[in-house]
Amino acid sequence: MNVRVLSPPEDARSEDDRLAADRVAADRVDLSMEAFKHAFLDNLFYVQGKIPALATKRDYYMALAFTVRDRMLHRWISTAEAYTTHGSRTVAYLSAEFLMGPHLGNNLLNLGISEEVRRAVGELGLDFDEMAACEDEPGLGNGGLGRLAACFLDSMATLEIPSIGYGIRYEFGIFQQEIVDGWQVERTDKWLRFGNAWEIARPEWAVEVKLGGSTESYVDHEGRMRVRWVPHRIVTGVPYDTPILGYRVNTANTLRLWKAEAPESFDFSAFNSGDYYGAVNQKVTSENLSKVLYPNDESVKGKELRLEQQYFFVCCSLQDMLRILRVQQIPVSRFHEKFAVQLNDTHPSIAVAELMRLLVDEHAMDWETAWSITRRTFAYTNHTLLPEALECWPIAVFAQVLPRHLEIVYEINARFLDEVRIRFFGDEARIARLSLIDENGGRYVRMAHLACVGSHAVNGVADLHSQLIRQNLLKDFYDLWPEKFSNKTNGVTPRRWLALTNQRLAALICEAIGDGWVKDLGKLVELEKFAADVQFQKSWQQIKRSNKEDLAVLARDRTGVSVDPDSLFDVQVKRIHEYKRQHLNVLHIIALYHRLKSDAHFDMHPRTFIFGGKAAPGYHLAKLVIKLITAVGDVVNRDPQVRDRIKVVFLPNFNVTNGQRVYPAADLSEQISTAGKEASGTGNMKFCMNGALTIGTQDGANIEIRREVGPENFFMFGLTAAEVEGLRRAGYRPAAFYESNPELRQVLDLIREGFFSRGDPTQFRSIVDGLLHWDTYMLLADFQSYVDCQTQVEQAYRDAQHWSRMSILNVARSGVFSSDRTIQEYAQEIWRVPRVPIRLLSQNDLTFGLA
Repeated sequence: MNVRVLSPPEDARSEDDRLAADRVAADRVDLSMEAFKHAFLDNLFYVQGKIPALATKRDYYMALAFTVRDRMLHRWISTAEAYTTHGSRTVAYLSAEFLMGPHLGNNLLNLGISEEVRRAVGELGLDFDEMAACEDEPGLGNGGLGRLAACFLDSMATLEIPSIGYGIRYEFGIFQQEIVDGWQVERTDKWLRFGNAWEIARPEWAVEVKLGGSTESYVDHEGRMRVRWVPHRIVTGVPYDTPILGYRVNTANTLRLWKAEAPESFDFSAFNSGDYYGAVNQKVTSENLSKVLYPNDESVKGKELRLEQQYFFVCCSLQDMLRILRVQQIPVSRFHEKFAVQLNDTHPSIAVAELMRLLVDEHAMDWETAWSITRRTFAYTNHTLLPEALECWPIAVFAQVLPRHLEIVYEINARFLDEVRIRFFGDEARIARLSLIDENGGRYVRMAHLACVGSHAVNGVADLHSQLIRQNLLKDFYDLWPEKFSNKTNGVTPRRWLALTNQRLAALICEAIGDGWVKDLGKLVELEKFAADVQFQKSWQQIKRSNKEDLAVLARDRTGVSVDPDSLFDVQVKRIHEYKRQHLNVLHIIALYHRLKSDAHFDMHPRTFIFGGKAAPGYHLAKLVIKLITAVGDVVNRDPQVRDRIKVVFLPNFNVTNGQRVYPAADLSEQISTAGKEASGTGNMKFCMNGALTIGTQDGANIEIRREVGPENFFMFGLTAAEVEGLRRAGYRPAAFYESNPELRQVLDLIREGFFSRGDPTQFRSIVDGLLHWDTYMLLADFQSYVDCQTQVEQAYRDAQHWSRMSILNVARSGVFSSDRTIQEYAQEIWRVPRVPIRLLSQNDLTFGLA
């Protein structure tokens, strides 16, 4: 690769060259193209330590990333100075997951220099796309929860809301998925192997975290009875900070992720005595806390590690907030005035007990005052309607890991239940349901209950989800405190998921209505007047086809399957789970295949079915669903009679990077979960925002999408949540649907008889038997409605103008699904955090006090 070097500092003996280099190094905020090129070369030489003849593509990427980060730091430091000087009220967003996606493109977009940088590296003889492809995506999340947290950080910065995201710097994130012989195989995600240019370590802010041990009572110097935690071991939490830029504003907030380290990494005495393993044992044990995202918790040791992980990042984060109070000279008694702490699902809910420990044990605060501060500090977002997903920890595990916190939980529970007994006199059943301790079939700490009791606000993430929380999941808490509960429908950032992901479409939209929609997505409604414009529709169609061509290339490269960009791209990409019903989609594919094979007169528009998503390593049935998808694809894709009409592709390793290729290319978005099971969904919003039409149940945010885009622009099918519950209570017998529906019977028989498993009738038996005997998620009940709705899709797609009009209207009416709208609701109604515009510091400001 030949790089055209601009005035490289080759002659270290030249005073002029040294002065020029000093000037370039000193000016790290200039966004001009020439300054950027000089800075890029400086970073290649002085940071990467490479000359062009020796540099790799990754060296060029790292130099580029450091050059962009330099320009972010001016905003970051200016933001920190403003928050520190003014003591700004701040959102602390606690989340076990942050699925940020690649940083480079998003940061360039938010700085407003994407095209300039692309031209600058081009003038240096480099390929920007090749450099960007070198970025390792941080796999610090499992799916929607972590990606939502990332969208929220983007929106808080864009809306100039002071915030810090707190989580774990997992050394190995969500696994890399490979498909081998149709089966998912997990490979280690070594995202840090080449370093991370976007983060800065802050070892000076490290904190200690206690684990295990016991407690003891003592009397302090003022004669008060106190409790001291005597831990079995101590680990150190070291923060790593990543700046989070807002779009075209000066705000750069912080994502602070914690790495676990041993206080002493090497035991010389053990080593010198020949105990070589013991010499590093403390280091290995401590670092396990931040080693892997979601360790397998089937064993007791696995449960302990997962609880330790959750406590670790919560403890670090709350101690960090107390440090910030000290720096800003704010008394601890005003903790709740400085910080609005949001619990992103139940993973960080141990924060309620930990803040109480810090206030009562470490700061000698009386219980009532500490509890008042705690309840005014926290707010809790619930993200699930599956009772089994509400975390409960066995008392024995909890006592082993967090003995002091168990005592605190018991005290919180005792005082809380005293309140309940007065409010609901004589209702012992209600008291048992509300208790923080589950006494049924073993004793467990109910973490969602702890979050509800210790928070001033509880919210769901879609209208239906919030309704079902109030009516079912947390009904007793709603009866007790109805004022706590609200809905905050999820959203996604239009910067990443439209402006960056679908640049062709974004350019067309900007040409039609301007670029104001990037910060105010509601302005997309102005596209409605173009929905029937034939020329605009043609441009819209051309963009969709170009995006489909790109995805077709990716599919061929990753899977070897060639697909037709003129076919209907029918896409279902999400975590593999029974309630998300990827296997219902497969049943429809098999039904179409059977029709094509058995009916010479059956006609259909060519369709490409695209799947993507990861199954949890221990979730055997979900992994079998992946095998079923790939097995059906193997048969269909090589059958000459049907392969021009149906193709099936499973894209391995679905993540943010791959999502940015998939969402813009989709024609049809599959959102087919059992009604009443999906909390919200955000993939549905990304598809809608990119012009895909939705086929979906009345579940999660599907209901609101349909309401916004119009029922005529949405393909709805299936039972409602109330009908699902009614059928279950009436005694659901799935075999009755099998017996009464000939096509369904043919489909299941093909699977059961081994047609898609090389004649092996046992391979998918557990799937078929589960559907016929239990069908927990009611695939068979919804099958015919789903197939009929797919026929409507087929008919609509054949009319290109009609389909384009529907697609344009979906985008035009997607404004409410911006995470900016969601964050504004949180900020105004739960956090009470005002925006803080940032003034960029001058060079004099930066050097003030150093002379």
